[in-house]
Amino acid sequence: MQLETTPKRRGRPPAFDAEAALQKAMVTFWTHGYEGTSMSTLAEALGMNKASIYAAFGSKEELFHKAVARYVEGPASFVADSLKEPNAAKVIEKFLITAARALTDPAQPRGCMITLSSIVGSHESKHIKDALSNMRAGLEQSFYQRFKAARKEGDLSKKTDVAALAKLVVTVHQGMAIQAASGATEEELLGVARLFIEQMQRKK
Repeated sequence: MQLETTPKRRGRPPAFDAEAALQKAMVTFWTHGYEGTSMSTLAEALGMNKASIYAAFGSKEELFHKAVARYVEGPASFVADSLKEPNAAKVIEKFLITAARALTDPAQPRGCMITLSSIVGSHESKHIKDALSNMRAGLEQSFYQRFKAARKEGDLSKKTDVAALAKLVVTVHQGMAIQAASGATEEELLGVARLFIEQMQRKK
């Protein structure tokens, strides 16, 4: 008598939802950082075995980059929105005020995924840190271009060092991100943002 056997399924589960899985991966990397997130941690968070994760997203590094892209398009989308404000003061205000709220949002991990992932890591993950550092440099460049346009339009003084201003704004944001990860409250970060904005307005 020959018994019928059901072949074991391989790869993705029947009800695989790539978007939901990527969202979970983003939260996991955001919480633990790149090095602090093992494939076992991802498998548990995504409810998938390691082979399924590799089949769906590639390596851990590939999944991390996809998670970062999702972060930029989702929780950090306020950055691009801020740059669309009509003048430099509004750009800075929207960026820092929204950041203070986003960095402490109880519905998601605290801090900035990119900032936090880039400040911790060994030599083995240097290429990851370098990639994230390049993203931060790109953010600074975006503010530089926006402030350069504002200076040309007369919105900022011709004497304004727009490169330094861009670096300053990004540095304040990074500091707020680290403070948020260390437990700073929304109100505390809003206080920082508002004080910075107030000081900027006094110098106009």
